[in-house]
Amino acid sequence: MSTTLALILLAAAVAMIVALGIYAFKLRQEVKRREAFRIDEDRRAHQNSLENLDYVVSALVQEQVDITEGSWRCKVLLEIVDPSLAERPEFQAFAEVYNRTRHLKTHSARNQLTPRERMQEDKERLAVEDEMRSAVLAAAQQVINWRSKGGAGLH
Repeated sequence: MSTTLALILLAAAVAMIVALGIYAFKLRQEVKRREAFRIDEDRRAHQNSLENLDYVVSALVQEQVDITEGSWRCKVLLEIVDPSLAERPEFQAFAEVYNRTRHLKTHSARNQLTPRERMQEDKERLAVEDEMRSAVLAAAQQVINWRSKGGAGLH
């Protein structure tokens, strides 16, 4: 092999290594950009969940929303913010209402019930709401207190 051919192959190899290095660098930058975007999306979703939780507990305390609906929403939002929050004893009323009413039909499934079945489900829901009203309102107030102390849920 001649020296010229060896130098040409060496230059081609170095150029290939440099090109692959530049490509790897660009890929790494793209991974960093996507990770930063994902982290920002997670942060915004977390913040939106906290804001929605604030609205729901405020509506519950002011009795602007049904106990069942408010409890379901609070339970779900607490679990989104931090799954361990829904298990806290002071927030357990939300989960209890959810567990006792989750078998009831909603939306289009409710519309398919006969009037008698709908009335029976309404009776059952109202009985749970009457029994759990004070516990749910106390739990909503506990969420308000927790949030006023800076509760963000993750740490």
